[in-house]
Amino acid sequence: MNNLNEYVRLARNGSSDAFAKLYATVYKEMYHIALYNLRNSHDAGDVVSDAVLDAFCSIGKLKNADAFKGWIMKILYAKIKKRQREYFAPTDELDDDIPLSDDFQYDDVELKEALGRLDNESRLILSMSVLGGYSSSEISQMCDLKPSSVRSRIARIKEKLRMELTAE
Repeated sequence: MNNLNEYVRLARNGSSDAFAKLYATVYKEMYHIALYNLRNSHDAGDVVSDAVLDAFCSIGKLKNADAFKGWIMKILYAKIKKRQREYFAPTDELDDDIPLSDDFQYDDVELKEALGRLDNESRLILSMSVLGGYSSSEISQMCDLKPSSVRSRIARIKEKLRMELTAE
């Protein structure tokens, strides 16, 4: 049995230390995905905190220890979508004065602008694929879409970005 499975077992039995060790395996990825999609460090931190709190309170419902990462990312996905509905209008601009994070920077202004023009769901799916490294089947489970739909959406998003970046 690997450590992750043991930590899930202990967390289900109420060990906050075990849950903290589980969280330590995914916190950077959760924050980067939230930050990329919400474009605000405060909102990103808030949704990660909300997702972690929900996960901590419902860890007993997690049946398969191997599914922990996908399970907590699905919770994060729901929190990001909720925050986007609450706070964002399509014309919101990225504040260029606030760095995204110490280890997550855009090097290309044109790419930054093209990514900013994506709709929220496209940005979320792309970030889960590119930043999170999730497969289309994993993303489909988190977003309640068919794997083939996820693959075709990612291909369309990438093609749209390629066309925008080569036209500029």
